[in-house]
Parts: sequence; structure tokens; C-alpha cells
Amino acid sequence: MRPKAVVLACLVAVSSWVLAADLPAGWIKAGSAPADYDMGVDSVVRHAGAASGTIHAKSAETDPKNFGTLMQMGDPGEYRGKRVRLSGYVRSDKVEGGWAGLWFRVDGPQRSPLAFDNMQDRAIKGTTDWTKVAIVLDVPQEATAIAYGILLSGPGQVWMDDLKFEVVTSDVPVTGQGRPSGGKPQNLDFEE
Repeated sequence: MRPKAVVLACLVAVSSWVLAADLPAGWIKAGSAPADYDMGVDSVVRHAGAASGTIHAKSAETDPKNFGTLMQMGDPGEYRGKRVRLSGYVRSDKVEGGWAGLWFRVDGPQRSPLAFDNMQDRAIKGTTDWTKVAIVLDVPQEATAIAYGILLSGPGQVWMDDLKFEVVTSDVPVTGQGRPSGGKPQNLDFEE
């Protein structure tokens, strides 16, 4: 076996083992078909630091009508009444037939969505290197929760790393739908 093939085989084996590990601290597995996807921490493929969060379809035949998401949900806290940008770095591998995207949702009373963007109008497809992406939403005073993460619909693999929330001014346009106008985000760099 050639040296490059041995290195590649070792990386695949290590990456598969890493995906079998527990979910990153503070993150949950969800979606319309979460059992179709492996989700976890990847210490081999990362943007910065020691790890990234990843979703990998278990099969090349994964139905692109279904999706898996690695996500967090909590109280909007200090972001109530403000315009907020969620940004981070995303990388993809063989996202074919489906799509991937960072997503951000603001919920109101009875979990009714007040604002939402999942990047479907600017979906991540194919194989891409680390790319900075951003979502900007208004978080109204009546917001009761924010939810965010990365989703994969169909086959392939996607990674996220170095996520960041920041308050922006009203001259920064929102990217999603919604009206203009359990906790604090954690482990956004996947180092815990």
C-alpha cells in the first residue's frame, strides 16, 4: 500500500472513531431523521483549536427529504430586543443531492417562530473548504428561546467551528424570515 493511501486510511479510521464519541458538551442531536446521521466532535478536521462539531450521513443513500441537526436551544437572555449575528466556519464533503446550512431560530410564546434562517436560499453543497457564514436575525422582547446549529439533509458530511454571537446595529440587514425590529450559548468552539 502506498504511504498516502495508508495515511488516508488512518485518517478515515480515526475520524470514524471520533464520530462514535459523545456529543459535544451543550449540544443535542435532533432533526426529522437524526438516526440517519452520526453527530459528534471531530478532533482531526477542525478550523481552529482542537476540535469541531460534525454531522455525517450514515449512508450515501440517505434521503435528502430528511435531515439531522446538531443544535442548542436556550433562553435569549442578553439578546432580547437586539439584532444578533450568528457567524461561524463551515466545511462540507460530498454533500450531494441534498444540502447543509447553519441555522438560527427565534421562538416566542408557545414556541411560535418569530424569526428563522437555515441558509436554504444559499445552501452549502458539494465539497467546500472552511468558509465563514453568517445569519442575522432580530430577537424581539417577547422572545422566549433561541435555537441554532448546523443541519445536513441527505448524504455527505459537514463540520462547524468557531461559532460566535454578536449584537449588530440595525443597519446590518437580517438574512432570514421574521419581523424586523435552556440557557446562554456554550461550547461554540467545541473545546469542552
